[in-house]
Amino acid sequence: MAEPSQEIAPAAADEAPQPSDAATEQADRAEFEAQMAQVKSVIDSMDRPELIGTSPTKGPLDAKIVLIKFSDFQCPYCAIAAADMKSFTKGHTDDVLYVYKQFPLTRIHDQAMPAAKAAWAAAQQNQFWLYHDGLFAYQDQLGEAYYVFLAEQIGLDMEQFERDRNSPEAEAAINKDIALGEAFGIRGTPTFIMNELLIPGGAPLTFFEEAVRQFKASADAP
Repeated sequence: MAEPSQEIAPAAADEAPQPSDAATEQADRAEFEAQMAQVKSVIDSMDRPELIGTSPTKGPLDAKIVLIKFSDFQCPYCAIAAADMKSFTKGHTDDVLYVYKQFPLTRIHDQAMPAAKAAWAAAQQNQFWLYHDGLFAYQDQLGEAYYVFLAEQIGLDMEQFERDRNSPEAEAAINKDIALGEAFGIRGTPTFIMNELLIPGGAPLTFFEEAVRQFKASADAP
């Protein structure tokens, strides 16, 4: 399995546009459109339960809008996106199903996989989101001691936590997420997919809100 290895920085709102020739712009657009087609093809081949699997979710399972985030706990841009998503999901508790998929960038982040396994173990005790918040809030502390400390602070059954995070099931679940991301053509984090719309990391919250508005308008159209 190929290992993803790219962080996607947020776009700076005040960053001056960089000059680029028409050929480069055309190539970039063609590449993006090809990946969008790839995303649509994969989604069309799966039903919702298969797409979501056992991944942690927020929101109604039957929501018309599904937002999937592929993320790495050691990626600094994913931490920024996590804060944005916390705000976004609070405003869409009834109309968006938010799904978290693990996509550890193991080539550049030595704690990405251990953190993912620890979070998976927390999920087995229905405490994924609390553990998720703790990992991103203290990203500079990622390591064995912190994984144990955070689990204890949350009140996890430590025997089960240790067993789960070191289990073949943990690795299999994470590898399944990675395989799905690769099927979508994802190479970096964070990356989002809203229904069939590919949203690269760095998109502002206003983009997500507008996408929701358009999906709702399309669903309500006669």
